[in-house]
Amino acid sequence: MKKKTLKKVLRYAAKYHTLIFCSMALAIVTAVLSLYVPILAGNAIDCIVGKGAVDFGKVTGIILKIVISVAVISFAQWNMNWINNKITFNVVRDVRRDAFNRMQVLPLSYLDRKQTGEIVSRIIADVDLFADGLLMGFTQLFTGVVTIAGTLVFMFYLNWTIAIVVVVLTPLSLFLARFIATKSFSLFKEQSSARSDQTAFVDEMIGNLSVVKAFAHEDENLDVFDDINDRLEKTSVKATFISSLTNPGTRFINNIVYAAVALFGSFACLAGGMTVGGLAIFLSYANQYTKPFNEISGVITELQNALACAERVFELIDEEAESADPSYESMTFAAEGNVAIKDVSFSYDKDRSLIEDLNLDIKKGQRVAIVGPTGSGKTTLINLLMRFYDVDTGSISIDGHDIKVLKRKDLRENFGMVLQETWLRGGTIKDNITLGREGFTDEEIIEAAKAAHSHSFIKRLPDGYNTVITENGGNLSQGQKQLLCITRVMLHVPPMLILDEATSSIDTRTEIRIQKAFHKMMQGRTSFIVAHRLSTIREADVILVMKDGHILEQGSHQELLDKKGFYSELYNSQFA
Repeated sequence: MKKKTLKKVLRYAAKYHTLIFCSMALAIVTAVLSLYVPILAGNAIDCIVGKGAVDFGKVTGIILKIVISVAVISFAQWNMNWINNKITFNVVRDVRRDAFNRMQVLPLSYLDRKQTGEIVSRIIADVDLFADGLLMGFTQLFTGVVTIAGTLVFMFYLNWTIAIVVVVLTPLSLFLARFIATKSFSLFKEQSSARSDQTAFVDEMIGNLSVVKAFAHEDENLDVFDDINDRLEKTSVKATFISSLTNPGTRFINNIVYAAVALFGSFACLAGGMTVGGLAIFLSYANQYTKPFNEISGVITELQNALACAERVFELIDEEAESADPSYESMTFAAEGNVAIKDVSFSYDKDRSLIEDLNLDIKKGQRVAIVGPTGSGKTTLINLLMRFYDVDTGSISIDGHDIKVLKRKDLRENFGMVLQETWLRGGTIKDNITLGREGFTDEEIIEAAKAAHSHSFIKRLPDGYNTVITENGGNLSQGQKQLLCITRVMLHVPPMLILDEATSSIDTRTEIRIQKAFHKMMQGRTSFIVAHRLSTIREADVILVMKDGHILEQGSHQELLDKKGFYSELYNSQFA
């Protein structure tokens, strides 16, 4: 799994191969010059033969070379860090963009399965942690590898016997780092999962705080939050503890390497096989050789966290998108409103059936009311008409066109919807009524508001139609929000209407007035009305009575009452 995730990360990074090449070139310059400085320092030491026997001319020239080398190293490192940051944040931008783009095409069934907070955590928190690990990898990994390779070459050149001692002891550090990295990956994945659970829970509580307070559920929520928080704390401590063993462990082994070089180098000096300056160079190389192992070990540990987070983000990006739209360009599909539903079956959970073998033929301009107990499939039928979900079997066609051969945009432009759940965005009242569409005059907007009986409360707002409301209309009542949603439909009435408990949050007096406006608006338009208050659908042309995904009865209000069947029981129970 880690290899697959790493390959995906590398594919994203490959788009910036020019920057990566520049970063590698600068890393090589930094590593080579860093290895050249100890040689200069060793040569300077050898110029100090004894008391009063110092070749100041050579020493001065060497010091000048050291200063120039250090200046070039600093310049190269600064540019390398800038390039690495650019690579990292470009990759992170691309990953986050792809994750968000994938969200736009995921089927609603995915959102039904996942909590909002978890998805937010993947796109925001997980990508940030992935960026931290990626940045450290770009900054230190390649430089460390080049330094190790270059140091080995120079050490073998200076004294191959001591270099072999270093090479023999090196694998101990690698084995330790690999062992710890393997252990820490699973812990970091648990940590990321616990963090997303926490984000999801906090998001849910903030969004439903009024419900929490209404049921005095604060203490229970605190207990749940404490449980999640404790789980996050335990996994975080374990992951941090295991990963933090890398640095001291590799440092211990590296100190052994340094001591071995000092010991064997001292014997070589005594035997005349190496100068004091040569020993100083070798000790400096031993230090430079072991230092990248500490850094690389730290990078590997951070990469475990980064890859664990990246894996969760790529799971989102790799989710199967909803079925693709046809390839033709969008067309102006002006529906007349003849709807045919043939042998339709659908279920959210494939192990439990909902709608089975549903057949329905609706003519242009008919008002179709859909009633039935909770869970009977009323709203599901609306979701299928709008292609929020696709049917499992059967077909739905409008004016002879199977809705699967239409682009979703072309299909949905023919429907006007007012749902029980309101949707408003941060902005002015006018923007929320027009949904940002241009071409509507103020007079048309006011006329629509009067028809929806929202004009009176809008006038009382501080700036009228230019009053700014918060996200989801937090400073409006539920009834006012629903009136604004009704005003949208009144402003631009498409060929077909869907009213799903459209007046559930409105007082009875206003509801009667709006029903009259709806009655006028529905003239000549195919309309689907979902209602629990059966008094509101008595004038419907056809009433469909649904139960367990099947149509039990259909007919006019009076016809169904005369049958004295399920509809009659439902209707009379509301007036008993």
